[in-house]
Amino acid sequence: MAGDLAAFDQLYARYEKPLFGMIWRELGSQQEAEDVLHETFLSVLKQKDGGRKSFKSWLFQVARNLCLNRVRSRRRGDRAVQLDASAPPAAVQLPETQLASAQLARLLDAAVARLPETLSSLYRLRLAGLSYDELAEVLELPLGTVKSRMHEMVTRLRDEMERA
Repeated sequence: MAGDLAAFDQLYARYEKPLFGMIWRELGSQQEAEDVLHETFLSVLKQKDGGRKSFKSWLFQVARNLCLNRVRSRRRGDRAVQLDASAPPAAVQLPETQLASAQLARLLDAAVARLPETLSSLYRLRLAGLSYDELAEVLELPLGTVKSRMHEMVTRLRDEMERA
């Protein structure tokens, strides 16, 4: 039992930050992101097996599904869904760098917000550090589809940023 808890602690330490970042970007709320992060790791304790997928892919898929459930619950409750794709605050920077970074982040956030959900979800998962193979597992898509969607997403974002 103690070994299981030690292993769980190691998994939590390894995946907490990238998983929280993806969840936070998906939901736009720190409180909800913390709740979903904890729900995700509770699933790890309950199931202990991700099936045939890699653990990382399974973990991100559980988190993504929990996020989708939260968004659906918001819609059912007739509350406005406001997704904030900006990253959590970074380390202290020079004022000029902060201004340039903030402007670039706003432009990128706006461009991502204009993407279809299939591409914006792909963006958030990739930003969380998932490989193409892991993206294919999480999204339950063929690898070729993931690659073509990544190409489409990059092209659209580049075009949007050039227009801005």
